[in-house]
Amino acid sequence: MGVIGKTRMVLPLTCRAIHEALSFIVFSFLDLLDFVLCFAYKIADFLIEAEWKPCYCTSAKEAITSCGKILVSEQGESKVVCLSSSKLELEEISDTLYARPSLLSEVSKLTVNELERIKKNLLRTCEKTKKGTVRSTFTINSTIVEMLQGKIEGQQTHPIPRWSDCDCKHCTSWTTSSQETLFVKAEGAKDKAKEDVLFIHGFISSSAFWTETAFPNFSDAAKASYRFFAVDLLGFGRSPKPTDSLYTLREHLEMIERSVIEPYNVKSFHIVAHSLGCILALALAVKHPGSVNSLTLLAPPYYPVPRGLQATQYVMRMVAPRRMWPPIAFGASIACWYEHISRTICLLICKNHRLWEFLAKLVTRNRIRTFLLEGFFSHTHNAAWHTLHNIICGTASKLDGYLDAVRDHLKCDVNIFHGRNDELIPVECSYNVQKRVPRAHVKVMENKDHITIIVGRQKAFARELEEIWSRSSG
Repeated sequence: MGVIGKTRMVLPLTCRAIHEALSFIVFSFLDLLDFVLCFAYKIADFLIEAEWKPCYCTSAKEAITSCGKILVSEQGESKVVCLSSSKLELEEISDTLYARPSLLSEVSKLTVNELERIKKNLLRTCEKTKKGTVRSTFTINSTIVEMLQGKIEGQQTHPIPRWSDCDCKHCTSWTTSSQETLFVKAEGAKDKAKEDVLFIHGFISSSAFWTETAFPNFSDAAKASYRFFAVDLLGFGRSPKPTDSLYTLREHLEMIERSVIEPYNVKSFHIVAHSLGCILALALAVKHPGSVNSLTLLAPPYYPVPRGLQATQYVMRMVAPRRMWPPIAFGASIACWYEHISRTICLLICKNHRLWEFLAKLVTRNRIRTFLLEGFFSHTHNAAWHTLHNIICGTASKLDGYLDAVRDHLKCDVNIFHGRNDELIPVECSYNVQKRVPRAHVKVMENKDHITIIVGRQKAFARELEEIWSRSSG
């Protein structure tokens, strides 16, 4: 028995050590590959678009100011100054966009720092006058000056698809519209609806996640009483995908308000959100505290940050742990850590989504719906990259405040669903929300994961939603 017990203890440790070693080797190779792809895309962008496209590998300021925005930093927090014709706006961005430590990046950083030190020493030498005194100097940021001149002269960016993005009618339908609003699928009561329900999908998904599952299974009574709104978030599905957007929290919220709340005169509503959409749902509820009657969150990505740790970096490592197993964590790590590898994946998959959709239907012989694939394909790399970092990681320090506001200032009903087998967002995240908002009801679904928490049980889920709305209406 002693030998068996020791074997049971040693075997997991051995497997973990092997996994750690393989992960280190694989991700070291991916670090190098992303570095090589950085130069490859710079050359391709120049040859195809006649312009050097900056990225976050070398300079965050260069990448951000190229789209007409200025990066400023204060006390460890990064913000972007956006200029419009009448006002200046501050938008918070995640430092994980340009600070993703790796062995290769650390070596590059040391080299850059050494060059900067040599440059400063040379400048000090040059500034000395013949008398041996040091002359006062003013440094003017030429990038900011050029950007201001461009704005004054009416220079405009062109939010059109890049060469590596799909240019089919489905993906570019928004470019021909006179109104810049999200794609909204509205169903339910036409006149005299008792209340409205807003559905917000998760990362690299679309409104079809709701319209193909929950919408067809609502009862006739619910369809006669409620108006249902499912949106494609900015950058996803059939919604606008501007290339000059940073897809910040403010931009996502304003587009939802401009596309649903204002045009449909929504006054009292429920929110149903999945995964990344839960963050937007909380922010929206805090912004409209008197209008939200219930919050239904599915797999909310809430990771309480230990004291003393940087929130954005901590959450990035929790969501994308740079591990090969499980596969969904490996995919999340590639999407989050590698700007150019993830762009290559979008180039191969999203740009050619019509081919992949055709093959999927051919293989399955149309025996299954392909709405999940269609939602996965319908986005751009720019939208996915910035949304992942600015929403999932960038709001890490804000979620505590949002949850406290829901607990203390909102009276809405809070319900949380989570799959026990969810390998992307662990079930502990939902319990963490409950600790912050004690009145929240958590329901853990056995043998369900991040997707099957709805897909496969849509009828039961529709009934559960109707019970929540009936209980919390008014």
